[in-house]
Amino acid sequence: WSIDPQHSEVGFEVAHMMFAKVRGRFDDFAGKITLGAEGAIEDSRVDAEVQIASIDTGQAQRDEHLRSPDFFDVESFPTLTFASTSVQPTGDGDLRVTGNLTIHGVTREVELMVSQTGSGVDPWGNERAGFTGETVIDRRNFDLTWNQALETGGILVGNDVKIRLEIQAILQNV
Repeated sequence: WSIDPQHSEVGFEVAHMMFAKVRGRFDDFAGKITLGAEGAIEDSRVDAEVQIASIDTGQAQRDEHLRSPDFFDVESFPTLTFASTSVQPTGDGDLRVTGNLTIHGVTREVELMVSQTGSGVDPWGNERAGFTGETVIDRRNFDLTWNQALETGGILVGNDVKIRLEIQAILQNV
């Protein structure tokens, strides 16, 4: 299965000034989902790559700052990657997808909670499946540490980042 980037979204959400949220997404990404033999979920695999320069928060100046060495440093670390190490059913069609997330040259294990949202055949005969996924990471664990203290206390950018996935995948004939 190949991830269809035209019908998928890799998004994130982070606290700003301790009381608001900034949301954004990455527009350039690719990935594949490989099912285990005879549909064995436990033997399945997920691999994905995101081009960090495609970040879009709806505010050009902020996006440039996020691409800079203060944050992602896209010149040195142009991609974010995910490679699953385990796929486990949790019940009711939900999955726990554990894998290695690499951001800013740092790899950490993360768990994505994934739900299949449906499947079907599109008007052109392609078999498709939909998934949603979510996890929360501490950006400091990936050496993304830039911040500013606020006069009123607290920090400008929250440390916890919620990653949200809306994925549509197309079965590939091999």
